[in-house]
Amino acid sequence: MAGLSIDQIEQLVQGHHWDPLAILGPHPIVRGNSQTVAVRCFLPEAIDVALLLGGQDRQPIPMARAHEAGVFEAIVPGPLGPVPYRLRITDHAGQISERHDPYAFPPLLSDYELHLFAEGTFFKAYETMGAHLKTVQGIAGVHFVVWAPNALRVSVVGDFNQWDGRRHPMTNRGATGLWELFIPDLTDGTLYKYEIRSRHHDASLLKADPYAVASELRPKTASIVHSLAPYRWKDQSWMMARAQQDPLAMPLSIYEAHLGSWMRIPEESNRWLTYSELAKKLIPYVKNMGYTHVELLPITEHPFDGSWGYQTTGYFAATSRHGSPEDFMAFVDTAHQAGIGVLMDWTPAHFPDDPHGLSQFDGTHLYDHADPRLGYHPDWHSRIFNYDRVEVRNFLMNSALFWLDRYHIDGLRVDAVASMLYLDYGRKEGEWIPNQFGGHENLGAVTLLKDLNVLVHRDFPGAITIAEESTSWPGVSRPTYAGGLGFTFKWNMGWMHDMLEYFGRDAVHRPFHQNQLTFGLLYAFNENFVLVLSHDEVVHGKRALLDKMPGDEWQRFANLRALYSFMYGHPGKKMLFMGGEFGQWREWNHDTSLEWHLCALDRHVGLQRFVRDLNWLYRQEPALHELDHDWTGFQWIDFRDADHSVIAFLRKAKDQDNHILCVCNFTPVPRYNYRVGVPREGYYRELLNSDASAYGGSNVGNAGGLQTQALPSHGLPHSLAVTLPPLSVLFLKRA
Repeated sequence: MAGLSIDQIEQLVQGHHWDPLAILGPHPIVRGNSQTVAVRCFLPEAIDVALLLGGQDRQPIPMARAHEAGVFEAIVPGPLGPVPYRLRITDHAGQISERHDPYAFPPLLSDYELHLFAEGTFFKAYETMGAHLKTVQGIAGVHFVVWAPNALRVSVVGDFNQWDGRRHPMTNRGATGLWELFIPDLTDGTLYKYEIRSRHHDASLLKADPYAVASELRPKTASIVHSLAPYRWKDQSWMMARAQQDPLAMPLSIYEAHLGSWMRIPEESNRWLTYSELAKKLIPYVKNMGYTHVELLPITEHPFDGSWGYQTTGYFAATSRHGSPEDFMAFVDTAHQAGIGVLMDWTPAHFPDDPHGLSQFDGTHLYDHADPRLGYHPDWHSRIFNYDRVEVRNFLMNSALFWLDRYHIDGLRVDAVASMLYLDYGRKEGEWIPNQFGGHENLGAVTLLKDLNVLVHRDFPGAITIAEESTSWPGVSRPTYAGGLGFTFKWNMGWMHDMLEYFGRDAVHRPFHQNQLTFGLLYAFNENFVLVLSHDEVVHGKRALLDKMPGDEWQRFANLRALYSFMYGHPGKKMLFMGGEFGQWREWNHDTSLEWHLCALDRHVGLQRFVRDLNWLYRQEPALHELDHDWTGFQWIDFRDADHSVIAFLRKAKDQDNHILCVCNFTPVPRYNYRVGVPREGYYRELLNSDASAYGGSNVGNAGGLQTQALPSHGLPHSLAVTLPPLSVLFLKRA
């Protein structure tokens, strides 16, 4: 062959050559004043190939077989015209087809894109990386880009080439470690993977695309070429209004849901609901229940149902369990048009070691650390991202920004932040490596989280980030310019554990644990907290919330209503896991539906009605949400009456005269003429009584409200003689 050695040809046909453009496609040959072009192709399936130049009327030019494995060559006068040539192929079955040659097209990545990738500031890499439908020189096809710096050769494989890694080797773009290839004539819906031959292993690796926006339904693992562009959003009003909101001052009541088990269809083999069915059922339910947002356990693609989505393999792909990417877009769109925000769990703390995923991606620990003291998570038996690599940080930031951009997601709840921040998380002495300064802080993770929060709040006004962070790391929800990590909110895990311990105790023991009720107020304003009763508290033998409550059945329901009431009165935004709103008895099981049949029973209906009314009260009363993160929004009246397990406090709006009195009685004994001090005289209307008969309570109360008396109490000039129902919370407001 013209200008090629036997070794080069052998490397090509054996699938070892690292630079296919050096051999395949058109190559000018200059001899004196004349120029010819050698056109070469590698088609193992062909017995005969002809070159088609220019228009349809041009005669095919037979290509000579240059190697028995399927290398063909034709020498033609040059230069070639502007119209890309085609190949007419006769395969071993005698079938004739025509296609364009991928190697007739030059590399498409620009120097600017390569530069951004190398420095880790390619924040819209998802518009380039992965598989994208493009038209090049008038020819439609798919442009593939993947990062594999330690690969000897990377190929695109799929049904279109019988998964033969020799057929479509990619071009290496040098020191960046990026590989690319434009394959003409491929269409939306094409299945593909990357076959990677590592410098360190003889065997080839078959990997899904880290940037794929669609994947096959498990147990299949191929990536799918898919364009997200055709979807037309109808939520412009929501997005414009969101951009004007102050997340700290607005009501935020979150319904946490796992789409695979919120509701199933038992008549159809217990199947999941589709995104379309969820839009028609879940969204109206959330709206009717008064929630402002729905938070989804991870909907990123994952191979194992039992991980609930937290072992992610597709960081840009909405799971195919419930439908197509457009179906999920429509779900979000429907929520926005109904006035419901959509939050999603996002998992940058670790990834599984499934062979098609990120683990050993190019034959090396590309996305994680090789040293298990840094790269292996002992609690979850998964891999920890190497946050010190700019390319890895860029990948994760792209994933987060992608969901906010392309899917209009309203916020991200970032999973397992504590495990990211500490190098010794879950490890014993000697099982971890200190940072460069000798500390246990993961400096790369800190950089990632700070940079990500800056970008989210800058580029997506009104979007929020929530940290699941369970330690005393300072300033998790403080701005980065003030030394914080920059999250909008932080889960209040300490409050959750204290409350569940307190309410799990029999009332006779509660006087000795009054501090568990009040301790949270010592730090309530150190962070912008979300009070959570999450999925983690109703699995693995921890029992459902209703089942945690002590006493007989009546007392269990009353205790749970009291817990929810205290939660909504306490400073901080709110989140409740699905099933808790109607009193699911059994633990959450990801493989089955919630116990919706319970909603036909009076006490469960009453609890459900109570949570709905609690949500609407919280949303309608500024005193319950405007100053959630400021001391000026809260005032103790009495926290000392441990003997009776009673506490009382005020919640205040920015207009300090707009306040709500919360009085809590956490014993099953009603208390009459219980004196509570108030700052202003007047009539205090009973906004909500958790013991009302409509909610399944005993209907003890104050006949709708009380007039103040000119008797000072609790250091305040006026007071009320309140009837406190058993195991209850009262919300009263001065009319």
